[in-house]
Amino acid sequence: MSPSSVKTARRDAITELLQAESVHNHAELAALLEARGHGVNQATLSRDLRDLGVVKGPDGYTLSGAGSPTPESSGQRLTLAVRQYLSSAVQAQNQVLLRTPPGGAQPLALALDGAGHADLLGTVAGDDTILLIAADGPGATGLLAWLEGLE
Repeated sequence: MSPSSVKTARRDAITELLQAESVHNHAELAALLEARGHGVNQATLSRDLRDLGVVKGPDGYTLSGAGSPTPESSGQRLTLAVRQYLSSAVQAQNQVLLRTPPGGAQPLALALDGAGHADLLGTVAGDDTILLIAADGPGATGLLAWLEGLE
């Protein structure tokens, strides 16, 4: 097998495993891959997870689908993420503070970044809090209205 087909087969196996069962850490995923004939080191596994758009939440790894988003999948992913994770949103001048359940900030921030809203200059995500930064107050107001329209 060529190196690219080995990588594709390994990433397909990762996707199948994460869709089929709850995986909580690198060691567990590496062991499951090894059992399927896909031996992998930690650095390669980390790169695969990043490239596949996998995020780690309180229940383990989750496929966010952020690998190579299309405009439609970015919009759908954002709508689903907002409905699943957004608890509250408050504007403070040129910023919007979002609250999520524990572990929800990373997948929601990833979906927001992937959506590419013109007023969104950047996001900073913790475990249950996201800070959205706009260039000015009207931009933040626009972000807040945009998010409310997705709920």
